[in-house]
Amino acid sequence: MMQTKWQAKQAKPAKHWHPFKLDRAECRLCPRHCRPKNNRMGFCGVRGTIEGQFKTFNFGQSLAATEEIIETEAVNHYNPGSRILSMGNIGCMMACSFCQNWETSQIKHLNAQAVRYYSPADVIEICLKNNIPMISWTYNDPVVWHEFIIETSRLAQQQGIKTLYKSAFYIEQEPVKELIECIDVFSLSLKSLNEQFYQKQTKARLQPVLERIKQVAASGKHLEISQLLIPELNDSDEDILNTIDWVINNLGTDIPLHFVAFHPAYQYQHVERTNINSLKQARTLAHSKGLKHVYLGNTSETDVNDTFCQQCGAVLVKRYGLHAETVNLDEHAHCSQCGTLSTIFMPLAQTTTLMKTEGFANHHGPLLQFPLQSIIPTFGKKEITIHWHKEAQSVHILQLNAKDETETLFIQSIGYNHHIKKILSHGLDRFIISRHHPFETGVVISWNSDCQYQALALLDRAHYPTTNLCTSEHQSIPLKVVEII
Repeated sequence: MMQTKWQAKQAKPAKHWHPFKLDRAECRLCPRHCRPKNNRMGFCGVRGTIEGQFKTFNFGQSLAATEEIIETEAVNHYNPGSRILSMGNIGCMMACSFCQNWETSQIKHLNAQAVRYYSPADVIEICLKNNIPMISWTYNDPVVWHEFIIETSRLAQQQGIKTLYKSAFYIEQEPVKELIECIDVFSLSLKSLNEQFYQKQTKARLQPVLERIKQVAASGKHLEISQLLIPELNDSDEDILNTIDWVINNLGTDIPLHFVAFHPAYQYQHVERTNINSLKQARTLAHSKGLKHVYLGNTSETDVNDTFCQQCGAVLVKRYGLHAETVNLDEHAHCSQCGTLSTIFMPLAQTTTLMKTEGFANHHGPLLQFPLQSIIPTFGKKEITIHWHKEAQSVHILQLNAKDETETLFIQSIGYNHHIKKILSHGLDRFIISRHHPFETGVVISWNSDCQYQALALLDRAHYPTTNLCTSEHQSIPLKVVEII
């Protein structure tokens, strides 16, 4: 079934290619049209030629399946607050200087021990056993995982499981036709409206991205657009207005647009995080131009991500960080104050099982810092305490000695009356916890089994922290060392 080490699995036949020469094949998946010689890879590092035939080498090669929330994918108008199974692979058809997940997108930096193998059936079974209603193809970029995504998404359709595609979308027209047939939600990243920016900073071209976004919009599939605002690269008023104008002229004023804060990463670390005032300025500009639904990503500031009724102004969905709560919205997506139909699809999601506060321990346990240490048992049970930090408002919780048995954890807010009972079952050993409320200063995670857990800080909502496995059993050290205090 699943393997914890990336191995050179048998190459699978690739889709979307043409013969070129006796010792070469031309890939037609993305606009690069790479023509690698026999036994060579294309630009992405995971697709190449063998005996004149084009192959994919990452079929089923995945980061650990992770339970997250749909808002992590810059999707606010589809099933707010719903649980998703986030699946990321390796390689990328772009090479962004500012990449937030460069440890997995750029093959030369890959830690092979962070990669597992899943079959399409494995992914479906994890969703079914854990009652997760949606698969999200995400992180590095799903374009280069095309064959696995198509096969798995078709299986998901048969089981009533929805699918989400989070991508920079440097891809050709024919593959997009296949995606439209089996993907329910598209969250597409538009880096800039500047061609020189794309060529220099991403090693890609702008126009194919624009054309494919319009292709999805014309299909009627649910679509939301995001743009990472990077200091000194694409955060000027002129850059932002160019994006806003293109969105309005080509997608309309109802399309949700997300301006997302950047954290210094990869080859672009000489600047600070995107300032909240820059995000708010972008939001103001978008509203002034007539865009109706504008959101700010990677910020826990209040009142910047709420969804409002366009008729009476009532709050329909209240958000803080990654958490969403429907307020004045009925089950058919109408405003309960004035009856106006909103643009939110499937508005009432059930995201967590809430616990009563009675009988739940209030011991805070040891302070969690990085590098992470082995978990210390306290009073007959094990606990981790996490205190939120301005650099990390979310963490991935990773089960180190994963077992097939069902595992129950209890998560208690510090400073806010919120408690969650978390159940992990069958192949799911990684999940997200994020700050739930401005009054919440941290969380306590406790459990009673002999399992061991560690927490990996998320520097933004699209970030996937990887680990180097040490020789000592069940212990790992994050590649990106961040302290949560």
